[in-house]
Amino acid sequence: MREHVKPLPSYLVNRYQGWHATAYDENRAWYRRLASEGQRPRSMIIACCDSRVHVTSMFGADQGEFFIHRNIANLVPEFTPDGDHHGTSAAVEYAVTSLKVAHLIVLGHSNCGGIAGCHAMCSGHAPELEEKSSFVGTWLNLLRPGYERVTDLPEDQQVLALEREAVKVSLENLMTFPFVREALDADRMTLHGLRHDIGEGTLEQYVSGSDRFEKL
Repeated sequence: MREHVKPLPSYLVNRYQGWHATAYDENRAWYRRLASEGQRPRSMIIACCDSRVHVTSMFGADQGEFFIHRNIANLVPEFTPDGDHHGTSAAVEYAVTSLKVAHLIVLGHSNCGGIAGCHAMCSGHAPELEEKSSFVGTWLNLLRPGYERVTDLPEDQQVLALEREAVKVSLENLMTFPFVREALDADRMTLHGLRHDIGEGTLEQYVSGSDRFEKL
């Protein structure tokens, strides 16, 4: 294994050194305070792994503001305490029970490869994702209930609708976590659903009363 581990690419080394000499050096006291006092983020954001979704830049956040968890297609599974490995569920549990975040946000986005893959898989056009050996396909299967809700739409509208369904499915699944529901019922936390259009730079928020996404 060791022979496959290489030094960091020079462009990343140069960027790090530039950051350390400027942003870090100018805010050294703040970073040391974060290190010594621990994190107290106000919000948890569950976002997609997609490199185009720049969460901290979008909200102008500094270090220590957001507890961010990323996965394929910003999905949250149902509460399943089966002793298996559940990275997303563990992150939610830690954010809600230990960090006691005030806001829990699911952030979807446009042109999501995971959503397109789920649509292809569920419509029978990506059999490779249905193989038991596909980690991606198994994960995207969490969104199958959302796919079933968009099949009545014209085919050219289904992927966009599925991007929004991914946010809704995750919100629904979050409600199956007892500690999430307890925090919401006690007014210690609020739940939010957003979709970001990368090309337009816009945000939509899910409005539960109308079951619609509305632009901010």
